[in-house]
Amino acid sequence: MTRARIYKCPQKATQSGAIRSHRWIIDYGESSPRSHDSLTGWISCNDTQAEIKLLFATKEQAINYAKIHSIAYDIEEPNSNHYVIKNYEDNFDNNRKMNWTH
Repeated sequence: MTRARIYKCPQKATQSGAIRSHRWIIDYGESSPRSHDSLTGWISCNDTQAEIKLLFATKEQAINYAKIHSIAYDIEEPNSNHYVIKNYEDNFDNNRKMNWTH
């Protein structure tokens, strides 16, 4: 039986927007070995599920889909983002705490 993983789409490091980071994905990953065609140089796989990623709006929808289709799954919870909200002047707060003597 193929085991899938359910995870939240990560935010790209080069982009600050969070437009795609709300999606949940079912990914079958590397379920079967890949073979290399020496004539064309292409890499192929006998199992097409390894090439499929299903997108869902919520984690519950992804879990329900996996249960309905009898797919064994692992859930990877996203890391929590901790943002410290501060003012621009807080960037220079350390300079004020030090006793600068000239």
